[in-house]
Amino acid sequence: MAERHGAVALPAILPVFPLTGVLLLPRGRLPLNIFEPRYLAMTRDALAGERLIGMVQPSDPMVTGANPPVYPIGCAGRITSFAETDDGRFLITLTGISRFRISEELPLLEGYRRIVPEWADFARDLESEEETGFDRERLIRGLRTLFQQHQISADWDAITSVPVDRLVTSIAMMCPFEPSEKQALLEASDLDDRARLLTAIVEMAVLNRPSGGIGAGARH
Repeated sequence: MAERHGAVALPAILPVFPLTGVLLLPRGRLPLNIFEPRYLAMTRDALAGERLIGMVQPSDPMVTGANPPVYPIGCAGRITSFAETDDGRFLITLTGISRFRISEELPLLEGYRRIVPEWADFARDLESEEETGFDRERLIRGLRTLFQQHQISADWDAITSVPVDRLVTSIAMMCPFEPSEKQALLEASDLDDRARLLTAIVEMAVLNRPSGGIGAGARH
């Protein structure tokens, strides 16, 4: 049975897709290239149901295998774009709806993982977030330096003009920070907390300037 939060029905069982270094935030948009048989099955089942998939990160990089342990908090996204390629892959876009806490993991279904999510702690994810009082110009200064260090091109007119929530969400999801940093951004209590944390992570990345890139990176 689905749990209702306002006008949105959130399911009692949610398929999850573990990907290291990949972050989905509420109202963010995440493109995914689906090709593994179990995740093709997951996507087909999601399309036939609530169209929701939960994104989670493996919690221990030292553990290998098909079903590694994952962080207890993830974010559910609705499939808002879907295409099938000639070679049988699915190209989808998830739009973030709400974070969740994993209450229980269920047996595999056609090879993919499912959990019982708890939504109550994240009811505010379904509401529009208000402007914050954080130092936007400080974040942009850090981003200019970081992008220059790593020869990343950017549309600075767009970056300086978009609303704060879109700026913070897009930068947090786009930049290849360390998985633990991505998880901290996901678990931030609100937009203001996330914005301040993002600024700190960007400034640390500028100071550290690792030779292999901004952070661990991810493929999806």
